[in-house]
Amino acid sequence: MNLKPLADRVIVKPAPAEEKTKGGLYIPDTGKEKPQYGEVVAVGAGKVADNGQTIDMQVQVGQKVLYGKYSGTEVAVEGEDYLIMRESDIFAILA
Repeated sequence: MNLKPLADRVIVKPAPAEEKTKGGLYIPDTGKEKPQYGEVVAVGAGKVADNGQTIDMQVQVGQKVLYGKYSGTEVAVEGEDYLIMRESDIFAILA
């Protein structure tokens, strides 16, 4: 992927939407909800504080993260969908 986030931004590959319910019923495309978790594929260098120091990122490439329903900006690169968001838009790292 030829995409490098700047500052405190993170690029996340969203998890695929659920195809079936727990009971085994198939969900039509119009009824699928956007997932609220995904995998971090790239991170920026970190946020620059008022005093000029760079604050390191807390998330790392490969971690699974939980984010808000309407967080980030959707982009398509080389046929793949990604979200670009600030690190502060991430709620938690999934273990």
